[in-house]
Amino acid sequence: MIITFLGTSGVNAFPEAFCKCNNCEQARLLGGASLRKRSSLLINDDLLIDLGPDIMAASQIHNSSLCNIKYCIQTHPHADHLDLSHLLSRSPDLGVIGAPCLNFYASHETLQRAALTFESELSGSSLLSLDTQKHLNLKLYSVEPFQSFKLGHYRVTAFPANHAPTMGALLYAIKSKNGCIFYGTDTGILPDQVWQGFHKHNMRFDVVILDHTYGFNPPGADHLNADQFIEHITRMRDEGLLTQNARVFATHIAHAGNPPHPALAAFAKQHGYEVAYDGLRLEIPA
Repeated sequence: MIITFLGTSGVNAFPEAFCKCNNCEQARLLGGASLRKRSSLLINDDLLIDLGPDIMAASQIHNSSLCNIKYCIQTHPHADHLDLSHLLSRSPDLGVIGAPCLNFYASHETLQRAALTFESELSGSSLLSLDTQKHLNLKLYSVEPFQSFKLGHYRVTAFPANHAPTMGALLYAIKSKNGCIFYGTDTGILPDQVWQGFHKHNMRFDVVILDHTYGFNPPGADHLNADQFIEHITRMRDEGLLTQNARVFATHIAHAGNPPHPALAAFAKQHGYEVAYDGLRLEIPA
């Protein structure tokens, strides 16, 4: 299984284009891994997590073609994670040739909000209509928390996030013959039912990718800071949820609480985890 980070920032990218804070100014000077687009993840070449606003640029910059994407699992409908204009741009009407049908999975709440946005701002037609989906080379599927479902050779299990509770935000475990990853952004402290769900579904993760939005700032309700991140990973290890050689990555890095990549990576190394960066590719060996 090959994992490519297409974006690793919070809502306003890093550096924030309008910001002169020390973190943003340093990131501009350093460039490279300190430049972060909004969060999205590519698994192999056929599964996307979050149809985010920066995936076009990410595809070009990181030489990651999205031509073979068959599946997209959506965490939630916030604009930094879902840009519905991509559904129009990948359609045959805009000259796209040979793209497979996109099977799009999201919570009921996310699909409802997406439909409202699509109809009012993009096309005037209902995204929930089968005719519209056919026209867009698209199929929509509603996902419930703790539901497991197959996507080709993947087995995906959805878990409820502690984030934007009225929007049905989800976290995902993705398992294949090559291993299992957990993608946990956006979320605050994971509820007990999620921990229970990990054990009920016999999860053991080879890679954990977890929210690190607030960094060194005080804790908040809808995202994790560094201390909470470390507490979650410690609990995962203590409860046997990580494989022997599991790797743990911070993502969804916001400029307000996190320094540029070198300083953040040095801190993370001291505490037993790594910091993802845009364009990073990981391979879970068979």
